[in-house]
Parts: sequence; structure tokens; C-alpha cells
Amino acid sequence: MANTNKNPSKSGQAMADTHDFAKQPAPEQPDQGAHYAANADKGKSPSNQVNIREHMDVIASCGTKVGVVDRMEGSAIKLTKKDSRDGEHHFIPLGWVERVDNQVHLRQNSKEAEQEWKSDAASCQCS
Repeated sequence: MANTNKNPSKSGQAMADTHDFAKQPAPEQPDQGAHYAANADKGKSPSNQVNIREHMDVIASCGTKVGVVDRMEGSAIKLTKKDSRDGEHHFIPLGWVERVDNQVHLRQNSKEAEQEWKSDAASCQCS
């Protein structure tokens, strides 16, 4: 069979280019672990916010239920007023969150949470 490629050096070059590409190191990926470690003490890892869903119980560090998630508003968790002792919405900064599983667990005990929770989402921006 005859070689129908009129310029064999070009097809050889294409193979060489492909081969050289295979030897190149993979592009660096951002270190997600470093991001989570840097934010671990703040409770602001992206996974916390993503995993918080409506109607989840919010549990203080002492084990007391302090509310129920209404929804996320920026970097704050809005609690339902239906489950509030005073019938008002309260806001918890995302930075108070220790972890999220089937509940939102806070670093604060119930007394601290109730004394320090906010009346609006904008007040949670500095935490």
C-alpha cells in the first residue's frame, strides 16, 4: 500500500506534538483542603452553606434546639418565627456553625445564641 499522505513529516510532527503533550505535567488544581482548613475556624466552608436546608433543626452546643431554618439570606441563617419563643425571625451568622449533618450544630450554647442572635441578615455580615 502506498502512503497517501503527501507530507509524511507533518504527520510525524503531529504524532510528536501529541507525544510531547502527554509528557507535560497536569495543570495545578487549587488546593481545596487548604481553603477548608483556612476557613475551618470561621465555619464558613462552602459545604456548610450548601448543606443547610429549610426546616433543619438548629442545635446549640449544649444540645438545646434553638430554632428551625427558614432559609439562607446571604451569610446568615434565618430562623422561622413559628418556632421562636417571641414569635420573631432571628438570624444566625454562618460563622457560628460548627458542622452540618441532618441538623445545624452551633458553636454557641443556647443562652449565648439567644443573647447574640441578630434581628436582620445585614447584621450578620461582620461575623
